[in-house]
Amino acid sequence: MKYKRILLKLSGESLMGDKLFGIDNNRLSEYADQIKLVHDKGVQIAIVIGGGNIFRGVQAEQGGMDRTHGDYMGMLATMINAMALQASLESKGIQSRLQSAIEMKEIAEPYIRRKALRHLEKGRVIIFGAGTGNPYFTTDSAASLRAIEINAEVILKGTRVDGIYTEDPEKNPNATKFDVISFDDVYKKGLNVMDMTAFTLCKENRLPIVVFDMDTPGNLNKVLLGEKVGTTVCD
Repeated sequence: MKYKRILLKLSGESLMGDKLFGIDNNRLSEYADQIKLVHDKGVQIAIVIGGGNIFRGVQAEQGGMDRTHGDYMGMLATMINAMALQASLESKGIQSRLQSAIEMKEIAEPYIRRKALRHLEKGRVIIFGAGTGNPYFTTDSAASLRAIEINAEVILKGTRVDGIYTEDPEKNPNATKFDVISFDDVYKKGLNVMDMTAFTLCKENRLPIVVFDMDTPGNLNKVLLGEKVGTTVCD
């Protein structure tokens, strides 16, 4: 395997599948199958998942709600998704632990870095919920921060698009895909990979990002085998 310890970032919207809202159980199961395949090969896996399929803090602000209040609601949405993913993983025989940046002792451990590292070393999949625990920070920022803290070798950003393009390929079918691109070129070209805080954290810590299509079964395994899947952002 190309990487031994990864952080997998999933968007909440990806869990919707063909639905307009909420969680598609079939999509959830497909993701769990992909994770199980690489977990069984000895890869240490941490996961951060968004909450956009249920609630987004930005939505709340647009509707006149206080942004801080909305962001905390969004953190709770990530916990619902994290619990759903944990249940799906464990139904397939994968031991997992859910750690929350906000105390929810009845359903999750508090985030403790040393404990997280121990879980990974024991072969457990760890899911980080509730973002960073702070408003005004996205789950992309949480993914970058946690990846750095646990010494992950890469962030694998699973999306519904098979990489980074010169333009949105869903809007312009003639957009060109990058196989590899530098952090500086992403800046210069104004490409949307992650929010600027998350992206800068990765750049400063020389943590590569691989953007790939998680909706295609087997792609996660292909990335870890070093096959040319998606787009790699690196120095």
